[in-house]
Amino acid sequence: MGRIPEVKKAAIPIGGLGTRLYPFTVDTSKPMVRFLNRFVIDFILDELALQGVGEVFLGVSGFYNYRDVYDHLGERFSVRSPDGKRLVLKLRYQPNVTSVGNAHSISILADYYDINDDVLVVQGDTVVSLNVGDLAKFHESNGAFMTIALKRVDDRESLRQLGLAKLKDDWSIESFVEKPADPEKAPSNLANTGIYLLSHDMVKFLRSDEFASLVKQGRGDFGRDIIPYLIAKGYKVVGYPLNGYWFDIGTIENFVKASFYLLESLPPERLGVATVYHDTIYMMGFSSRSKKDHLDLVERSAQKRIDLSGRVLIGRHVTVEDGASITDSIIDNYVIVKSGARVTKSIVMDRSIIGDNSTVESSIVGRHVAMGSNVKIINSYIGNDVIIGDNAVIIDSQIWPHRSIESNAEISNRRGPPS
Repeated sequence: MGRIPEVKKAAIPIGGLGTRLYPFTVDTSKPMVRFLNRFVIDFILDELALQGVGEVFLGVSGFYNYRDVYDHLGERFSVRSPDGKRLVLKLRYQPNVTSVGNAHSISILADYYDINDDVLVVQGDTVVSLNVGDLAKFHESNGAFMTIALKRVDDRESLRQLGLAKLKDDWSIESFVEKPADPEKAPSNLANTGIYLLSHDMVKFLRSDEFASLVKQGRGDFGRDIIPYLIAKGYKVVGYPLNGYWFDIGTIENFVKASFYLLESLPPERLGVATVYHDTIYMMGFSSRSKKDHLDLVERSAQKRIDLSGRVLIGRHVTVEDGASITDSIIDNYVIVKSGARVTKSIVMDRSIIGDNSTVESSIVGRHVAMGSNVKIINSYIGNDVIIGDNAVIIDSQIWPHRSIESNAEISNRRGPPS
């Protein structure tokens, strides 16, 4: 049996303002948005640890990105493997140096921490099913300078927001176009997932004068600058066909798709679920208090005092009062769903209150939102720490964080911050 290549180091560039995920990133780093009752970054790190990575370099840039991620993670991250073994990731952070793109961020990390090994790069807003061992074997067998994980995308309009690669017969990339204006003229529908395996030679390139000269020209982004440059210069850049799921959750639409896809697709243990009721009602929390809460919810559901139906994920210490209904939704930790409230096809983030007889439908309610009675939220996105008065109606709108909505207010088609 041949040697199985290993990848022990990974880097996650975390930069930008996350504007496509507003209002949830107005005051929060994108990797620190609540996702399936955890944080986005937790899912990424879980996957890396389970795949055998031991050290992760975080390319934090900007105040929220650094503060939120560092305060949550610190210097270590641990996860338990399916066999109960505790896996620990050592975490390193980008020094306080401004980067001009995600490739430049990796360059800064490689130089500062003297990295000379192969490095796996995963974007901070990516949720993916990836076999790192298969990727490493493919990378090594093709003698690649850089390997890009590619995913076939059939929606033509989505191609406008993606980098697209045309492959040769030997899997090397012949041409690459970042965000084509006309999808009909795109070289293919093989999309750059933002997942890269960099050979140690490519890491050396990122630390070279050649790369430094590109940075001086403001050319420090993998998709826009570096991948086309490497191809033009004759470096061997190959495309790895990704068969598992992949979501760029940098947009609200993809965030919602990923949330409900993974809720339906992942096994309960991968979601941190302790109790399963009627196959599709998932409850989180392993403490004795949580188990007691689960039993209470199950009993009252069986008695039809509350309605839990469809595919539902309920976090820890959630209160669901009699007469409330939750259908096809994700309810985060410490949420209170009051009597007569109805939550349907929605995501409610942690510590929020859904008021008596209120309706939340096809919407996302951010963290620590306090909602009065008889409120209606339809097809809307409510930012963190918003107060909503009684009888308010919000339809097809975005509400920025830390706002107060008066009782009886009617808001429709508001996009962006209030003037």
